[in-house]
Amino acid sequence: MPKSLLLQAIRDNARYRHLSPRTERVYRDWIKRFVGHHGLRHPRDMGEAEVAAYLTHLATTRRVSAATQSQALSALLFLYRVVLRRPLGDLGQFTWARGYRRVPVVLTPSEVAALIGRLAGSTWLVAMLLYGAGLRLIECLELRVKDVDFERGEIRLRPGKGNKDRITVLPEAVKHRLREHLAIWRERHRAEVERGGGRVPLPTALAVKYPAAAKEWGWQWVFPATRTYRDRATGAFMRYHLHESAVQRAVKAAVQAAGIVKRATCHTLRHSFATHLLESGHDIRTVQELLGHADLSTTMIYTHVLNRGVVGVRSPADTLGDVPRTDKS
Repeated sequence: MPKSLLLQAIRDNARYRHLSPRTERVYRDWIKRFVGHHGLRHPRDMGEAEVAAYLTHLATTRRVSAATQSQALSALLFLYRVVLRRPLGDLGQFTWARGYRRVPVVLTPSEVAALIGRLAGSTWLVAMLLYGAGLRLIECLELRVKDVDFERGEIRLRPGKGNKDRITVLPEAVKHRLREHLAIWRERHRAEVERGGGRVPLPTALAVKYPAAAKEWGWQWVFPATRTYRDRATGAFMRYHLHESAVQRAVKAAVQAAGIVKRATCHTLRHSFATHLLESGHDIRTVQELLGHADLSTTMIYTHVLNRGVVGVRSPADTLGDVPRTDKS
């Protein structure tokens, strides 16, 4: 396979297997770094020794985390097994990056209120859904109007991470402002359609099967970007959803303005959603379903940050009562 066709083959195989655009981009970037590390040699002319050497380089020279090294390994396994159809054999002894099992950062309800209270507009709505529905940031931004059911109080995520649908709760606290937000954008969308615009990209091959669906209100983004772009294939002006970086910057500024010293991000609101549900007595299986975790062990991490501990442990120091102390060293 010529080098000029390698990236095209990666893209074709990723889409044939319904990998997300984000996964496709990450795999492509890792394969580029692997090829660059070995002097731009074609992967077909390399094998187990070069892969093992690159993984060792990541762990020892680049000092990446275990998760990053595993991501690179997944990309290279995909390259050889799927794209080149030459599965890798035994990689031998290479250096694994040191792994850490970190307890997620969780905010208290008052910290969540202080953070969200310093947001406005679309970012306020996004943050409320991250905390109130346990959404991942990209899941929230990729919501379509038809995915929000105000009557049933549900949000349908399709497809979510791992290409699996799931349903989570639509918080009552966000319904009124979300309706107002959508009403404003619906009027703006109607005006754009009258001018010949109002299109959004559709998943898979729906744009071919249902050409008019790109203009339908139900397929519009809940959080659309303020600007349109010209599609390279069709030349039509399209509107994408709000970019993740815009929300991430707003949340970072809100964390600083609220005086929160914890390393809080957008994903911290999802962690807080799960922890606060468990603290209020909800079943862990229910929380697992709302979060979309395939394995219960992934949800179990939140039991380590409950205020009452895993089994309600009380420190023995709290049983001593008022202990006298002396000021002498």
